[in-house]
Amino acid sequence: MRHALHQRGRDTTVRSAGLGALVGHAADEHVLQLTASRGLDLSGHRAVQVDRQMLHWADLILVMEAPHRAEVRLIDPSVAGKVFLLGHWIGAEIPDPYRQGLAVFEDRLELIERAVGAWIARL
Repeated sequence: MRHALHQRGRDTTVRSAGLGALVGHAADEHVLQLTASRGLDLSGHRAVQVDRQMLHWADLILVMEAPHRAEVRLIDPSVAGKVFLLGHWIGAEIPDPYRQGLAVFEDRLELIERAVGAWIARL
């Protein structure tokens, strides 16, 4: 998302956090490999746990799956109106590929790219 916004001349702050993050851990090797093949360097990425402060800071909160949306709304119901599926505009949830093979990660990354493109067109 950050890269796509930057390519369009929009330097919007984009943050990433998880609901069950392995705090401080680097991105999965498959993710690093696939993003590097697209010219993106995520080697400095470290997992962060979402918290109320981050939820209030955000203007838009994008989650991968419907249960994630529900969980964010439980953390703080006041942010419910700004929580959407990343795949909202393409009619898809994006299941976590954790502990699966490279082909599954590639599939999820392609979904993410399509979903991000759809959001960018509307932001």
